[in-house]
Amino acid sequence: MKSTTVARNYAEALLVAGEVEGGDAVERYGRLLDAVAGAIQADQRIAIALDSPRVAKATKSALLERALDGVAPPEFVRFLQAVVRRGRQGLLAEISHEYQGLLDVKLNRVHAGVTLAREPDVRLEREITERLTAALRKEVRAHFRADGGILGGVVVRVGDRIYDGSLRRKLAVLRRKMLTGE
Repeated sequence: MKSTTVARNYAEALLVAGEVEGGDAVERYGRLLDAVAGAIQADQRIAIALDSPRVAKATKSALLERALDGVAPPEFVRFLQAVVRRGRQGLLAEISHEYQGLLDVKLNRVHAGVTLAREPDVRLEREITERLTAALRKEVRAHFRADGGILGGVVVRVGDRIYDGSLRRKLAVLRRKMLTGE
């Protein structure tokens, strides 16, 4: 629980820095933070170099500055250097996750898991996303997947709510009604 609190504090600090910078900085910082966290997870050498007590914190800061020169704004690099200076580099993935959550709240958007019986085409994805956005009155970031087991229709999960419009559920309801005589 403590690491989540620490990660959230760092995420809030970065969000404030992005708001101060203005423009699209808050979203750009989110993309950069995801990229850095992903690079650390993807390349064991980066993780080892950042976590190693044998590598001086000044050296780690210099490595970050060189690696991100021309890619990330100086404010973002200074944020990462502060994280490393305080020995919190192991929390970068968690900081990124918390940051994305804060960004979603700030930008009034939600993520929705959408399950269909087959892979949707681009037009269907756009239509479903637009309908969900109108229904929820928030920007919806839909994540699609196919599951032939639902037979047809759609199942949507937003947070802890599930909207099940699948043919499988409708058949189950019909079966229950027929068996109970409702």
